[in-house]
Amino acid sequence: MDNLPEKTCSVERLVTVPEDVQKVLNGEKTATRRNGVYAYPDEIMVLDGKEFKVDKLYKQSLGEMTDEHAKQEGFSTMEEYKESILAMHPKMPWIPTMSVWVHEFSPVVK
Repeated sequence: MDNLPEKTCSVERLVTVPEDVQKVLNGEKTATRRNGVYAYPDEIMVLDGKEFKVDKLYKQSLGEMTDEHAKQEGFSTMEEYKESILAMHPKMPWIPTMSVWVHEFSPVVK
């Protein structure tokens, strides 16, 4: 875990919104962005009895996000992703320079 900060939360809290859990289970969501570190690479997240491994963890600013990144999150466009985030966090301003931690994950194949 070279140069990674301490976790601010646990892997169990990485994806908790029911719609997002369903997107992960359907293969439509392969990443989630958080203000802090919730999981390190190789950690396992269990959703509805299915295991997903955290593949990558890196920082990204909101302004760097593209429609491709929004698709990782399970949205069609960046605007759709932004609207969803602001609806979940009504008082949060959208600041393009704000950095978030990107957790990319994939299903564990046994």
